[in-house]
Amino acid sequence: MEDHPSDLRYTTDHEWVRVQSQDSCDVGITAFAQDQLGDVVYLNLPEIGTLVQQFSGIGEIESVKAVSEIFSPVTGIVIEINDSLSERPELVNNDPYDQGWILRIKITDLTCLDALLTAEQYGRYLSTEAH
Repeated sequence: MEDHPSDLRYTTDHEWVRVQSQDSCDVGITAFAQDQLGDVVYLNLPEIGTLVQQFSGIGEIESVKAVSEIFSPVTGIVIEINDSLSERPELVNNDPYDQGWILRIKITDLTCLDALLTAEQYGRYLSTEAH
């Protein structure tokens, strides 16, 4: 079974959300996603100030195997990008839930958090989905 930190919320597209305050959150991809991708070599991310909609594409992650779209798990405004990833994209593989976070979003619609999965729900989703 994959590692699913219990303090995070998840999407069925394998992104995670860590709420940092009442209205901001960090976003990354799950251990399952990085494992499926293989070695991450590049990320194409939105600029700070970009408005993002829940479950809409916000960027791309390139690995040695494929290029995959990153979807926003929440609605809001991009307020920070993890600059470390431009020099060390492998952080997404090595530490997907901590140093490998991708971006920070100021949430403009807190009800969107209700549409995300808990760690338990995400674990069940992985065990029932044909990947």
